[in-house]
Amino acid sequence: MTKHHPARASRVLPAGSHGLPLVAVVGRPNVGKSTLFNRLARRRLAIVHDEPGVTRDRHYVDTSAFGRDYVLIDTGGFDPDSDDPMKSGIARHVKAAIAEADVVVFVSDAAVPLTGADRVAVKLLRKSDKPVIYAANKADSPKLDADAFEVYRLGVEQVFPISALHGRGIGELEAAIVAAMPEKRVVTDDKNERVPRITIAGKPNAGKSSLTNRILGEDRMLVDSRPGTTRDAIDALVERDGKKYIFVDTAGVRRKGKVTKASDIVESASVGAAIAAMERSSVVVLLADAKEGVAEQDAKILGLANDRGRGMIIALNKIDLLSKSEVAKSEEAARDKISFAPFVPVVHVSAKTGRGMPSLFSTIERVSQAFHTRVPTGELNRFFETVLQTRPPPTSGGRAPRLYYITQAETSPPLFVVISSSPESVHFSYQRFVVNQLRKHFGFDGVPLRVVYRDKRRGKKKDADEDA
Repeated sequence: MTKHHPARASRVLPAGSHGLPLVAVVGRPNVGKSTLFNRLARRRLAIVHDEPGVTRDRHYVDTSAFGRDYVLIDTGGFDPDSDDPMKSGIARHVKAAIAEADVVVFVSDAAVPLTGADRVAVKLLRKSDKPVIYAANKADSPKLDADAFEVYRLGVEQVFPISALHGRGIGELEAAIVAAMPEKRVVTDDKNERVPRITIAGKPNAGKSSLTNRILGEDRMLVDSRPGTTRDAIDALVERDGKKYIFVDTAGVRRKGKVTKASDIVESASVGAAIAAMERSSVVVLLADAKEGVAEQDAKILGLANDRGRGMIIALNKIDLLSKSEVAKSEEAARDKISFAPFVPVVHVSAKTGRGMPSLFSTIERVSQAFHTRVPTGELNRFFETVLQTRPPPTSGGRAPRLYYITQAETSPPLFVVISSSPESVHFSYQRFVVNQLRKHFGFDGVPLRVVYRDKRRGKKKDADEDA
């Protein structure tokens, strides 16, 4: 059996590999790191909630200040003394963020006395040889500045009292961050290069983070047996066999009824992040447990991707636990569940052992290319003439519509426009036939196709279209 070495085959590119400095935001739980992250990013990206430990993974975003672009990294709360394995994992991620960062912003809570975790973190940072900016958050007014300056007791040179929530002191903090940044790194990548964005979606505990870690070849996502470990959508740039991809690990999407309670606000926000990740992606990989099968909620996730016109792949995970016949049955059951999208390819993988990874990547490449494919108008109409000769549109409502020509109006996702004498008379069954012929002739594996029929007369548009 061929052994797969994902750590060698896939290379994780540093977030700043495109020439931008990296700035990591660190601190103990619930000091307002994610609020500051959103403030510096100038958009709401990280989930903000009063519950400690909401941010668990490293979260990256490109942002800028005073004309300098940089990559901002959010991290989970640093609690080195906790016995909770999840918090121990967070500590490892904080240390990893410090190791890869060019500048570190340490956040403390100005409203409460310094804790043991604060002291340990500052000690760790002072050993890092990295420029560190110390920010005492929740200093909502000048009256709290004196409390913020308690950090000076730890021997730091300067502390910035800020309020991430209200924006107080952010300008001074950003100026200090920019001043501490190194000169821009040499940019070697082609900025015009199209890098496919791949979202990994699925129910909680399907193995999404394990699969992402397998792809990355490093322990970047937190993996835990408890469902719902990942809450934000996390981006990672990967190079494999000379090709680059951006992989997005998302929170598990649960049934709607399970996220409507007030106590599940964070869960609801995670679902929103997962959906937003789909909208920014060219391909959505639905990961399902091969043993449990594709459930109704998995089909709904795929439906969300289909509605947004994304390329789609179903990856049945944990096949190392099944026999060959059980894997075949699992795929058959999966196709029954997603009968609304028979064009979606199914691959078998094991995030644990690495089985199926070459097949997954080749399928991602094929679907990604289909998502961006543009068919030349001449070739498209030669195909269309053959279709019309083989099977002209039937009479519908007493009218026989004429179809003049077809053109591709958009890519990513593909949209085709057919000009007709009577668009409203094109029967839905014939619309579906045209879509199937397009897919059969040009491929478009895993990609929804939309065909719109428009009236030949100027300015008049028909509302008949077909998605498949």
